Amino acid sequence: MLKQIGFALTFGLSITAYAKPAFTGPDFSGQYECTGMDDHEGKYTGKITLQLVASQSMGNYGAYNFKLDVPGFGSYPGHAAASGTQMAIHFALTDPSTKDYGTGIANFSKNKDGKWIFHKYYYEPEFKSGNFGEEDCVQR
Repeated sequence: MLKQIGFALTFGLSITAYAKPAFTGPDFSGQYECTGMDDHEGKYTGKITLQLVASQSMGNYGAYNFKLDVPGFGSYPGHAAASGTQMAIHFALTDPSTKDYGTGIANFSKNKDGKWIFHKYYYEPEFKSGNFGEEDCVQR
């Protein structure tokens, strides 16, 4: 190991500062009203809150705090990463004993009123031996 370190230092191994590009992607921050269809639970409604984490976003890539509130089921906090108008989302019910957590993928666009809308497909590998569903959401 010492020989490897000496070799690297001999050839001028250096660490350079990385200048992070400014965030230029669309900002999906806001509250959304959602309707969904869960394979095990059936139809449901919910409210999603997305908040851009500007310090962790750059170029066309956005980092977000995510929270879904579903009446009768609870709160599903999580996080998301966006590239342009596509977003990957991880969420988990605050009660971990249910194993009600998963990953979703959403596609955003604007409706005729200029509000963000998105369709999300999600997969939950452990909830009730596996589950999936879809949501359609409109920004308030």
